[in-house]
Amino acid sequence: MGDARTTDFKSTDKLHRRGLLFILSSPSGAGKTTLSRMLLAADPDIKLSVSATTRPPRPGEEDGVHYHFVDDSEFDRMIDEDEFYEWAEVFGHRYGTPKGHIRAGLKDGQDYLFDIDWQGTQQLYQKDQQDVVSVFILPPSLTELRRRLEERAQDSDDVIDSRMERARAEISHWAEYDYVVINDDVDECFERVCEILDAERMRRTRQTGLIPFVRELMGG
Repeated sequence: MGDARTTDFKSTDKLHRRGLLFILSSPSGAGKTTLSRMLLAADPDIKLSVSATTRPPRPGEEDGVHYHFVDDSEFDRMIDEDEFYEWAEVFGHRYGTPKGHIRAGLKDGQDYLFDIDWQGTQQLYQKDQQDVVSVFILPPSLTELRRRLEERAQDSDDVIDSRMERARAEISHWAEYDYVVINDDVDECFERVCEILDAERMRRTRQTGLIPFVRELMGG
């Protein structure tokens, strides 16, 4: 992958367009978090959708930056008041996507990045299908996936076994996504993800500025 993309990223679209909800999903350890960070660093036109979660912060995580860390009672309140696009329970903790200013931002052409699982993706599709673009990241093999989980040295063997079991279940939903990319080499995988995002931004149906542009073109 060339360094130019991370230092001189330029959006290819010139006309006004509607924003999109860009989903990256993968089993734990397959690379979606790394790819998300790379995309946010490379592309100033996309923002991270910050989820609310009931799990405690991990080392280096900041409230409001990586997640909104809330207790169970606050999460229950947000569900009752319909403040989530989607929410799900993962490994005993709940995660949800607050609606916040996302809908208004989409109209202004703002893109949002979502790091959510297949359950959250289904819920998001149900509520806002026209704006969703979903990408599933596959590991090159389950052996490599386990090696990556062990290399992180964050979890016990029992937890890794649970993650591997869940990974098999998550991979079974690969066909429900718009795109599927194998993460054998992270730089090459990142290029594919960027190509998908660029192409989806240029969809005719998202180019809301095309109608007035063509009218002016034909009138001139």
